Amino acid sequence: MGTITMGVDLAKQVFSVSELDGNGRVRQRRDLKRDAFAAWLVQQPTGTVVAMEACSGAHHWARRCLEHGVVPQLMAAQFVKPFRKSQGNRNDRNDAEAIATAARQGNMRFVAVKTVDQQARLSWHRVREGYKTEGLAISNRLRGLLAEFGVVVARSDQALGRALADDGVRQQLPPMLHALIDDLQQHWQHVRRRITACDEGIAAHAKADVRSVRTQQIIGVGPLTADAVVATIGDGREFTHGWQLSAWLGLTPTQHSSGGKQRLGAISCRGDDYLRTLLIQGARSSLQRANVVALERATAEQIWIRSLSQRLPFGKVLVAIANKHARQLWAMLVRDEDYDAQAWLRHPMVQRPANHKNRSAAA
Repeated sequence: MGTITMGVDLAKQVFSVSELDGNGRVRQRRDLKRDAFAAWLVQQPTGTVVAMEACSGAHHWARRCLEHGVVPQLMAAQFVKPFRKSQGNRNDRNDAEAIATAARQGNMRFVAVKTVDQQARLSWHRVREGYKTEGLAISNRLRGLLAEFGVVVARSDQALGRALADDGVRQQLPPMLHALIDDLQQHWQHVRRRITACDEGIAAHAKADVRSVRTQQIIGVGPLTADAVVATIGDGREFTHGWQLSAWLGLTPTQHSSGGKQRLGAISCRGDDYLRTLLIQGARSSLQRANVVALERATAEQIWIRSLSQRLPFGKVLVAIANKHARQLWAMLVRDEDYDAQAWLRHPMVQRPANHKNRSAAA
């Protein structure tokens, strides 16, 4: 039974299951409703491989598999697509068979199963992003309504708040519009308060987790980024090395190499968009800090950032800093250690003066 692989196409109500034997042949197909699928998992022998795409609800079912001694294997949908027999004839059964076939590949990369705590913490981030999108839509709607009557407001939230509180602006609007503007303003302020509440909740989560506290030792990594990193990758052990994490975050260049000639393009922008955005935004803070700190007090990383900013465009500098931060975060989480600005001196390939003043003078 250890050679049997079950491919499951998850859904809200009806799940399609495809059972493959050791030779990769389909032994059985079945469609199960939600309750029947839960009962079916209990009946599977210990060690049975159940493969699923990493979609909504996948981590929940993966944890249920672990409870019953079944081995869950989660894969990104983009890795399953090439194994679908007919790209133009898609259905649940074909998808389930493709999932099982993909899981049998020896070089397949699987997604680590998230814990309940990880998913709960990430939910705060998702809700916060939803509030941000909603707040931006409401503020744009308010600006559009005001512009219809000749009141043009700057883009900042502060400028919009001042305009709405200005009696002079209110007098330029027809009385019929006052109640509508007031209602939108209250809705906008409520959403902004909810964003603030999410920020406070995320900061509390980051403060209570020693790993999140440790990652904030890096300049440019605040409570929001620290909590998102720990909630997303946990201890980071599903990645072999820091470069693999950087590639997963889309911070490494695409390749179009052939014939022994290396051709690198723009960064891939694949993987977790949210975490990549946080790291790049944090890189702005690192760049600003490196540019204002005195040279004799600058760390080796800040000296490196300064040299980058003198010879590379602004965007490339930010990506390079974010890439380095991603690799540093991986090392700190995997090794369970604090940030050490002098750790690079212990690398066997480094042949530089260990004294900080000498290093600064050499730079």
